[in-house]
Amino acid sequence: MLAALAACSSVKNEVDPTTGWTADRLYQDARAEMNAGNWKAARTRLEAIESRYPFGTYAQQSLIDQAYINWKDEEPAQALAAIDRFQKQYPSHPGSDYMLYLKGLISFTPPSAALSKITRQDPSERDPKGLRESYEAFHELLQRYPDSKYAADAAKRQTWLVSTIAQNEVHIAEYYYKRGAYVAAVNRAQTVVTDFKGVPIVERALYIAYLSFDKLGNTELRDDTERVLRANFPNTVYFDQGLKAQVNYWNPINWF
Repeated sequence: MLAALAACSSVKNEVDPTTGWTADRLYQDARAEMNAGNWKAARTRLEAIESRYPFGTYAQQSLIDQAYINWKDEEPAQALAAIDRFQKQYPSHPGSDYMLYLKGLISFTPPSAALSKITRQDPSERDPKGLRESYEAFHELLQRYPDSKYAADAAKRQTWLVSTIAQNEVHIAEYYYKRGAYVAAVNRAQTVVTDFKGVPIVERALYIAYLSFDKLGNTELRDDTERVLRANFPNTVYFDQGLKAQVNYWNPINWF
């Protein structure tokens, strides 16, 4: 009991050093902690601004900085929560384009990322949910703020995402083909052909469709697919080397 009372006493004696601080002082201190990379301390100051001074420019900026800090501190869920609160409370804020850009970055993981270098995993082999969320954020940014200073980089990332999502669809089509699910393989391959026009991986998608139609005994559609493949990719090596052919995927890794 004495120990419990002592503990309670120590808790009661704790004093918040920022008690009575103005919004400006809290924010300046938060910025200093951010510049030093002290994300936890900076987050505490910014959360204090949001709770103590919920109205005004400091509250708005605190949400922007919270989103950034949580992203840098590898807390994507908290970062997205801050962005969501910001978008709901300040839909017409001048920083809305940045928040959309940051939202896209949170789910964006190019092959140059540290973990990918270690695991050697192709980003297109992962769950595409994050890729699609990233694409949607960048797409909204480009639609709503085409003149934003973040638009050029967002467009590059969006292009990479389209290619990577298409590759994911082809991975699935190939998975189905190798397991004898030829109709499912055709459906996935055709999705790539119709929804991702101009992406190099379409060549592989067409070849998988060609193989699947052949296995299904549909010679008419098989031959039609071959004609389309040869017409669009006259230098294709798939008919000579099969699915093991070395493919130079268009993947602008060095952009990021």
